[in-house]
Formats: sequence, structure tokens, C-alpha cells
Amino acid sequence: MALIKNIKVAILATDGFEQSELQDPKKALDEAGAKTTVISLQKGKIKGWKGKNWGEDVNVDKTLSEVRPDEFDALLLPGGVMNPDTLRTKAEAIEFIKHFVKTHKPIAAICHGPWTLINAEGVKGKTLTSYPSIKIDLTNAGANWVDKEVCIDNNIVTSRNPGDIPAFNKAFIELLAHSHVAL
Repeated sequence: MALIKNIKVAILATDGFEQSELQDPKKALDEAGAKTTVISLQKGKIKGWKGKNWGEDVNVDKTLSEVRPDEFDALLLPGGVMNPDTLRTKAEAIEFIKHFVKTHKPIAAICHGPWTLINAEGVKGKTLTSYPSIKIDLTNAGANWVDKEVCIDNNIVTSRNPGDIPAFNKAFIELLAHSHVAL
């Protein structure tokens, strides 16, 4: 039985996303009944990162210029270092993320993914977790950083690394199932 049937989840990523942090949540969301869309800066494919090497390519479903954030019910921000570091410098990506922050739609960010939330002004006063190396960035932006497998603060779910993916997926799907978009 689909838990989140027809909820539309935008997955915003670019080259250098952590392979498992995009593919595993996407698979879990799809299996739970969501409609996922991989969105990026350019058409074609984006290249994942796996361990210490380049990973697999993932097809881009739509570019940022082809979508509006109000077409989606939720947002997934995979980590990796290069992926969010690039996205946080792109105005169109930050404006897309800001829509979810301002409208309080569900957001899930893992590993370095919360970096983009800083630029989208979405961390001040929030309790979040992340990969430890961006702890100081998050705290300097006003977040309360905790070292936990998964952290939920209202509409935002965060996790630290690929080892947290099972808990991350479960928490995000439960948030979506109980959010106003699923009712």
C-alpha cells in the first residue's frame, strides 16, 4: 500500500551528489507512492560521487528553468560535497529552495545538503544535523546543530551521512504521510 500516493517530490541535485543519498531516498519515495522528479541546472545527466570516485550518472527529468517550485509538495536535497557547494552559489537553485522554506513544505536534506538551506535562509532557529564538517556553518547561520542519526524540526528532516539513510527515508516518508499535502 502506498503511504504517500501522488505526493510530488522535487529532488534538486547537480554533479557530485552522493550516489546513495539521491538514489536510495528516490527509490524509497517511489516505492511509497510518491512521484519524484530529478531537477538540475542543465539537461541530460548528472554524475554521482561514490566513496572516493565518480559514481553513476542519473538522468535529469527537468531543469530548474522548466519547473516552478509550487508544482511540488516536498523537496529532497542530497549531499555530497560538490553538489550542494555548487547549488548554493546558483540564484535559481536558492530561489527554488526558498519557496519550500517560506511555504513550510516538507524538506529533507542529508550530509552536506543542509548547506543550501543556509543560503535559502532556512536554518535560523532550527535544530538540524548534517555531516560534521558543516556544523560550524550551520551554527553560524543560527541553527542548533545536533549529532543524531535523524533530526526532525517541524517540516525539515536532516541526517548526517549515507549510514543514516534508512532512518532518513523512514522519517521523511512519515513526515510526508502526516503532512497537509498527503491529507
